[in-house]
Amino acid sequence: MTDAFDADHAPDPALIDKCVHCGFCLPTCPTYVLWGEEMDSPRGRIYLMKAGLEGRTGMTPSFVNHFDACLGCMACVTACPSGVQYAPLIEGTRGQIERRYPRSLRDRLFRSAIFAIFPYPRRLRVALLPLALIRSVGRHFPGRRIARRGTPTDAGRPFQGRHGEPERLALQAPGARRLQPSDRLALRLRAMLSLAPDVTWRSLFAAVPERTPAVGARRLTVGLLTGCVQRLVFPRVNEATVHVMAAEGCDVVAPADQGCCGALALHAGRLKEARAFARRTIGAFDRAGVDRIAVNAAGCGSSMKEYRQLLADDREWAERARAFSARVSDVTEIVAELGAPRAPRHPLALRVAYHYACHLAHAQGVRQQPRDLLRSIPGIELLPFAEQDICCGSAGIFNLVEPDTARQLGDRKAGFIDATQPDLVATANPGCTLQLSAAAARLGRPWPIRHPIELLDASIRGGSYSKSEVGSLK
Repeated sequence: MTDAFDADHAPDPALIDKCVHCGFCLPTCPTYVLWGEEMDSPRGRIYLMKAGLEGRTGMTPSFVNHFDACLGCMACVTACPSGVQYAPLIEGTRGQIERRYPRSLRDRLFRSAIFAIFPYPRRLRVALLPLALIRSVGRHFPGRRIARRGTPTDAGRPFQGRHGEPERLALQAPGARRLQPSDRLALRLRAMLSLAPDVTWRSLFAAVPERTPAVGARRLTVGLLTGCVQRLVFPRVNEATVHVMAAEGCDVVAPADQGCCGALALHAGRLKEARAFARRTIGAFDRAGVDRIAVNAAGCGSSMKEYRQLLADDREWAERARAFSARVSDVTEIVAELGAPRAPRHPLALRVAYHYACHLAHAQGVRQQPRDLLRSIPGIELLPFAEQDICCGSAGIFNLVEPDTARQLGDRKAGFIDATQPDLVATANPGCTLQLSAAAARLGRPWPIRHPIELLDASIRGGSYSKSEVGSLK
């Protein structure tokens, strides 16, 4: 049996010992609520980490499975009264798994394909070109048909037990039929197709200006992370961010030499890759000479605020990483800190369900600012719904590598949202947008989904949008 951990950045025992096993995290953890199994809760996973450090368990398939099932949503961090820092614990554990656990060839190839394409905007653009071509000739992409033809969803119903979920059944239930590798690959490919975005030629080749001057007297110089998926699939989010920041008195700089921030790699335990992406990102924004770095993707902002920990052992970059992370803010944080708005807000008569992106609300602790931004727009009614704090199932690459679990979470979230009868859904992360779009399609309720900054931009521009016009928000 392979030891659970080696000495290279194993989970910190001091962080583990902060857990007092109180259980406040349990009702906030998606996998614990889904399956009710202790080892699939934050408390249980911390217990496994400690057992691994003490040599009471090794890096077995069962051990790895419990950590692969973690969405890394950090809802447990929000709930924890003891201040347990779960992020470095799960990221360190995943780093050990990715370096040392012998995954199957199919699994390695699938994961390698994801990380060879998604963090590289040029490669991702090439991969998405066929979707734009298909859309341009008016045909439906097969993945969307698969999503809509799927089995009836469990949206809004109680979570199924763990043994009702095929992949988990194959790995854990005694005597259960084990999924063949080809079955698992088929599930993953189907998930990828169902999440395929409705890209256009415009979205794939849109770009914000490298420099945009402030309207009126300058208050700040803000750098903009344009992202990978964000810049190619949701470019209007970047355009809205630039327009709002400029309208509120900020010079906006979008460095041309920026690339991926490393969020996907960091959250998946590919720490060497994450550090390389972090150094490149720090260099690009340091050269730009900006006061703050604005991020409009929750997962990216979370990882960039973690650079200080990620590069803490790098003598050349540690200090630069600390200074960089201190300048990173979600765009809604910057809007809040600027204070009284300069640009007038015009009414948007919309009923909006705001979905908390986990890496914004939990990992960064940014909960109030997006809601305050939406409330600042005349005419918007915010709609509360059940389990707003439970993850939608996106979670980086989780909905690709654990598709059935992700689908259950997405369908449940969609059911609760739909119960409010919204005109529009707002969320602050591109992964959540794709996940909720797929779930809404399965439910037959394809509501428009927008970033809060897009709604603020529409309000500033003076559009008077009603329910029948929400799809045209620009």
